[in-house]
Amino acid sequence: MTNTPKELKSIGSDNSLLILDDDEPFRRRLARAMEKRGFAPTALETVVAGRAFCTATPPAYAVIDLRLGDGNGLDVVEVLRDKRPDSRIIVLTGYGAIATAVAAVKIGATDYLSKPADANDVTNALLAQEGDLPLPPDNPMSADRVRWEHIQRVYELCDRNVSETARRLSMHRRTLQRILAKRSPR
Repeated sequence: MTNTPKELKSIGSDNSLLILDDDEPFRRRLARAMEKRGFAPTALETVVAGRAFCTATPPAYAVIDLRLGDGNGLDVVEVLRDKRPDSRIIVLTGYGAIATAVAAVKIGATDYLSKPADANDVTNALLAQEGDLPLPPDNPMSADRVRWEHIQRVYELCDRNVSETARRLSMHRRTLQRILAKRSPR
């Protein structure tokens, strides 16, 4: 079974979409794909730009990355939720964790997706009806990839300190160094 986008007529008369992500190639690809699906995307890369855009012209839909170069995407979620309570907001991140998913939903996000997510996943999440369970992903992350993502997240939270990361993960420092030196698993 493949995930297919819902009918475009369910987008509604206001098809404005904010895409806020600091990964330029991903942001451009997603904007093009969402435009083909009937949305009118505005692609931005900073918290400052996202807050300003949501204050001036709050969109009906938003896809907001959690970690941006100049701050946290949840700040933009708060502004958008205040300005437009009916907006559908998806928080998207490469550092998926239950705690951040709960925080995103509490602040006002409609849903939470972990990267890698494609345009079909985003469209399905944006257009899902209240109470609908999302379709399972076509290409879920492997267990090795989930482990690698978790290690990377803890490493970043420890300010890239290998010894502190190894201590928090209850792992030998050299083992952690070998994991960090390898490419991410598929």
